[in-house]
Amino acid sequence: MIRLDSDRPVEFCDGLRRRDFLHAGSLSMLGLGLTQFLGLKAQGAIDPRKDVNCIFLMLVGAPSQLDTWDMKPNAPIEIRGPFKPIKTNVPGIEISENFPRMATHADKFSIVRSMYHTAAAVHDTGHQMMQTGRLFQGGIEHPHYGCVLSKLKGPKGDVPAHVLLPRTIGNTGGNMPHGQNAGYLGKSFDPFVLNADPSDPNFRVPDLLPPDYLSALRVDRRKNWRAEVDKSVSMFETSQDARLLDSTFHQAYTLMSSQKAREAFELHKEPEKVREKYGMNRFGQSCLLARRMIEAGVRFVTVNMFETVFDEITWDIHGSKPFSPISCYKDLVGPMFDNAYSSLLEDLTDRGLYKNTMVTAMGEFGRTPKVNPAGGRDHWPQCWSIIMGGGPLKGGQIVGASDEIGGSPKDRPTNPGEVAATIFKGLGIDMHTELPGFGGRPIPLVDRGIEPIGELFT
Repeated sequence: MIRLDSDRPVEFCDGLRRRDFLHAGSLSMLGLGLTQFLGLKAQGAIDPRKDVNCIFLMLVGAPSQLDTWDMKPNAPIEIRGPFKPIKTNVPGIEISENFPRMATHADKFSIVRSMYHTAAAVHDTGHQMMQTGRLFQGGIEHPHYGCVLSKLKGPKGDVPAHVLLPRTIGNTGGNMPHGQNAGYLGKSFDPFVLNADPSDPNFRVPDLLPPDYLSALRVDRRKNWRAEVDKSVSMFETSQDARLLDSTFHQAYTLMSSQKAREAFELHKEPEKVREKYGMNRFGQSCLLARRMIEAGVRFVTVNMFETVFDEITWDIHGSKPFSPISCYKDLVGPMFDNAYSSLLEDLTDRGLYKNTMVTAMGEFGRTPKVNPAGGRDHWPQCWSIIMGGGPLKGGQIVGASDEIGGSPKDRPTNPGEVAATIFKGLGIDMHTELPGFGGRPIPLVDRGIEPIGELFT
């Protein structure tokens, strides 16, 4: 965490003390130096002409394909569930009645209805596979898509390359990694984590403000905070040793001292009507903040819709506590997603950003075709649906198909590795790129033989 609460110039070793300036936290803004970037460009690993951004919506808890985007209205009641399909603005495409606004934007996104994986039906495993394209095995933790982009392209200007909102995924029932950090690339490429609720009336960004437990003692609350920031920056700049700091610290210093970077987090500058359109909840305001991040120059924004699946209304509809009832898709979770996602598409389109910003929305697996005795649906990695659009990705189509009960792919089965390849291709990264693994051992960007979902590209 960046600390700005010192009333004296900070010192390192015999002069400048780094620990007085940085409080331990996730300072994950290290990018490539110019030499590294030009080298990768010369090798063809990155294409500067395809400078595409991405907003990755992780629908923690795993939406039911049969109650969202792959309904089976002609199946028996125990299969089709309680909701009805509605038409969209694309002839032939129907989705659940729980997403009326989303239905008016079906021309902007595609639905892949034939997702599957063969690993364990647990949340942690699904999170890993859908955010990295691979499973955590043999002690090798693969990097999140945004962390790979951060490594290969680095930040644009003063903002981090990859931001994660609002918080990292917490307990979902296992003790495995969730695939939300840089893995073997190293902590330097971890995302900048907001670690705050942007829907909170007192929202502020912890890594840009001093800790409460210390600021109360050292910062005169009568002063304007902006002036306090400027004072700390000015004192720091007086030290010649500042020029000797490594690039990780330099990125933290740049973020803290950049007016543009700070203002990107200032949601109060948005009109109240805009904020209400997204929804005055954690996910809605995180999606609005994601749009502001893209406008400010962030390359990749990950938004976790929920942090856990326990004792909170989520997509995880087992039907009994500590999980959620299927009715929440109509009462809470469905409208929450519908408003935030639809508003995000509208704003990005109106501002001319959607043409170079991919927006994906996906859970970690699907739900059982048959409703369980508690009236809910259980874990089902054998088949589910995801949403992809924006940037170079086509909208207005269905890719793949499930069988008559939504239980397995019938056409064009698609696995997490292909999703990874699609995102990397959309970002302009060469599929043959190799990443530096443990001990310098090269690891391919995606597994050999894995190809992007070709139907999604124009």
